[in-house]
Amino acid sequence: MGRPVIGIIGNSYLLNDQYAVHAGGIMNSQAIAEVAGCMPILVPSDPALVSVPELMACCDGFLLTGGRPNVHPEEYGEEETPAHGAFDRARDAVALELTRACVATGQPVFGICRGFQEVNVAMGGTLYPEIRDLPGRMNHRMPPDGTTEEKFELRHDVRFTAGGVFHRMMGTEVVRTNTLHGQGIKNAGPRIVIDGVAEDGTPEAIYVDGAPGFTLAVQWHPEYAAAKDPVSRPLFQAFGAAARDWAAGIRPAAIARAV
Repeated sequence: MGRPVIGIIGNSYLLNDQYAVHAGGIMNSQAIAEVAGCMPILVPSDPALVSVPELMACCDGFLLTGGRPNVHPEEYGEEETPAHGAFDRARDAVALELTRACVATGQPVFGICRGFQEVNVAMGGTLYPEIRDLPGRMNHRMPPDGTTEEKFELRHDVRFTAGGVFHRMMGTEVVRTNTLHGQGIKNAGPRIVIDGVAEDGTPEAIYVDGAPGFTLAVQWHPEYAAAKDPVSRPLFQAFGAAARDWAAGIRPAAIARAV
């Protein structure tokens, strides 16, 4: 049997300001191939081109990646403002429906940064347009200048719930992570369990209560140096294991017991 197939949900961009492309970061593909042990496939995130049932039939799991566009506030019942930034409505249409379908069936889904926010919104949650504007919060955005290494530098701690899913996976209650996001969870969806928070109280690690399969999401970017980073590696390894089970026809128990 070949490697499980992971659909990587990317974003729409203009190459050289004129040529429309669907794109995904190479780091995501490397993490899926080299750490999760799966085959990465980039999904053209547009409901005019793909359907959720088709995607679920040809993939064994999905990676909801980060990206500059934000989830449109209409998806969680709020008005658009300049603070909400750029959008990718086509990705919204695919990723939110796909997340809900995966939660229902137990097909593995792993959310990163924007993907973390998509999981929350898909499950009925809302978002703050700009975390750094909130009293007592740090600036979680990517540094505007510097090398890639400097932009992905570990910048704050995340504390997990004692005995929770992420604590058990990591073997420690506190880890150090990078931070490259502007938005964040305002209200958690009814089934969203906040299992880890940053030093300023910003939610950083979540899962869906009662989901029959792997449904984890993190606000940081574990795809960076995933093979070497002790926080990133177990996330992708667990995701890969869940995808292998799915490919083999094994349907896991609730996520709280599956990690």
